[in-house]
Amino acid sequence: MSIKRYTAIYDNTITNAYQADLTTRGTGSNIGLADSLEIFSIYAQKSSSSYELSRVLAQFPVVTADATVTIQSDRSAGTIPASGSVDFYLRFYNVKHSQTLPRNFTLVVTPVSQSWQEGDGLDLDNYSDYTYGGTGSNWINAAANTVWTNVDSTTLEGGSYLSASWNGSPASTYDEFNYKQTFGEKGTGDLEVKITGLVEKWIAGDYSNYGVGIMLTQSQETGSRSYYTKKFSARSSEYFFSRPVIEARWNSTRKDQRGSFYVSSSNLSAADNLNTLYLYNYVRGQPTNLANVGTGPIYVNVYTSGASGELISAAPNNPITGGYVATGIYSASFALDTTASFAYDRWFSGSSGSAITTAGVKIYHTGSFIPKKFNSSNIFSIPRYVTTITNLEPEYYNDGTTRFRLFTRLKDWSPTIYTVASKAISNDIVEDAYFKIFRMIDEKDVISYGTGSLNHTRLSYDVTGSYFDLDMKMLETGYAYGIKFVYYINGAYQEQPETFKFRVIE
Repeated sequence: MSIKRYTAIYDNTITNAYQADLTTRGTGSNIGLADSLEIFSIYAQKSSSSYELSRVLAQFPVVTADATVTIQSDRSAGTIPASGSVDFYLRFYNVKHSQTLPRNFTLVVTPVSQSWQEGDGLDLDNYSDYTYGGTGSNWINAAANTVWTNVDSTTLEGGSYLSASWNGSPASTYDEFNYKQTFGEKGTGDLEVKITGLVEKWIAGDYSNYGVGIMLTQSQETGSRSYYTKKFSARSSEYFFSRPVIEARWNSTRKDQRGSFYVSSSNLSAADNLNTLYLYNYVRGQPTNLANVGTGPIYVNVYTSGASGELISAAPNNPITGGYVATGIYSASFALDTTASFAYDRWFSGSSGSAITTAGVKIYHTGSFIPKKFNSSNIFSIPRYVTTITNLEPEYYNDGTTRFRLFTRLKDWSPTIYTVASKAISNDIVEDAYFKIFRMIDEKDVISYGTGSLNHTRLSYDVTGSYFDLDMKMLETGYAYGIKFVYYINGAYQEQPETFKFRVIE
C-alpha cells in the first residue's frame, strides 16, 4: 500500500460579509455543518472602501489526541513510512455552482495557531446561524466565549495563523509552512498542495495541530477588485470522494528479482548488473524481525548447492551485505558471474568479515533462484502483454487492506504441444507497472496513476509475479470499481486493455 487518505474531522467557513441589508455583518455566524466551504473577497459592495471576506478552516486527524486512527498512529504501526519517505498532500475538491467564479487568483494555506470549534451552523447564503457566544467558531470567536488572539493575547479577527503577521514574526519564520496555489482564467479546479513539512511538524509536536486556514492572499483580500466566489466540498458532503483529505503518498515498490535474476553481462552497466533478493520472515502469519539481527545488517553467500556446494563469487563483495527493509523483511543487492544452472542464497548473521562456517554464525534461511543469461537481440520489438489478476474476488469488505496479484505473459506467446505438456506458462514480470482505481458508474478516477516522481502506485513483484496492496477503507461502499494498469515500456506508458471489476460492501 502506498497511498492512504485522512478525511477532515472538523471544518468551517468564517466570514465578515454583509447580510442582505448591507448593514449587519455576519461576523457572528457559523457554518460548521454546511456541505460546502467558501472563500471570497468582495470589494466596494456597501461603499467605496468596504471589504467582505470569507475564509476556510479545516482540521485533520494527524496526532493521536485528535482521533483514534491518525497519521501518527499509522506511522507508529508501520502503516505509513518514517519521515523523509512519505509526502503529504492537502486536497480540497471544487464545487460547481451557478454564481460567479474568481479568475486568476491565489489561495494561501497556513497553519492555524489556536484551538477552534466547528459548530453546527448551516446557512451559507444569509449567514443567519449565529453562535451568540456559544459553541462554534466564527470571524470573531475561535470557540464559545473565546476570541481569536495571538501569542500575546492581542485580539484578532478572521482567525489566528502561523504567518508573518502572527505576533509580528519575521516573514521567514513560518514561510516554509505557508503554501500557495494559483488558479487560472477559469477559476475551476481542485486545491492540491504538498504540505509534508507542516504535517511532520504536527507529528513531532513542534506545532500544535489546529489544522489549516485557506484564504486569498492579503493583496487579493484587500485589493480593488472582487474575487467571488470559490467553493469546495466540506467533510459533510454527500459526495464521498469530494470530502477534504490529507493524502499520504509514498513509493512502496519492492523489486524482488528472485524470479528474474540475470548474471553479469558486459552489455550492462554496473548498476544494471545488480540484482536484489529479499528474505521474508513470518512468525504465525505476522512479519517479525530476525532474532539477533533486528534492524541491523545481515549477510548472504551464494552457493551451487543447497546443502554445501561451491561458493560463487559475488560483487561487490563476499559475503554480500544485506539490510533491513521493514518489519521481518530484509534485502541484499549484488552481481553474480556464474554458469551454474541453479544458485542457492544463504542468509546468516555475523559480521562483514565472517565466513558462514565461523563459530557462532547462525544461518537464517536458504533460498534458490535460476540465474538467467542476458542476451541482446537482432530485432527491435515492443512487447505486448496479457494481464490477469489471479486472486480477484467479486466483492470486498471495506474494513482492511487487500493484496492483488497479477499474472502477465507476452501476448504473442505461442506454446508448442511439448511446452504445454512439460511446463507451466512463464510469468513475464513488467518492472515498471502502475495501477489506477476508478468508479464504474461514472468512470471517476478514485486513485489515478502515480507515475510522477513518487511512483506511489507502482507495483511490487517477487518470484510469483507483480502485486499491489489497496486500503479498501478509501472506497465508498455500495459501488463497483475498476482496476486498470499502465506499463512503462520502451520509454512510453502503455495502458493495458483489460479492466478488472469488483464491488465494495460493508
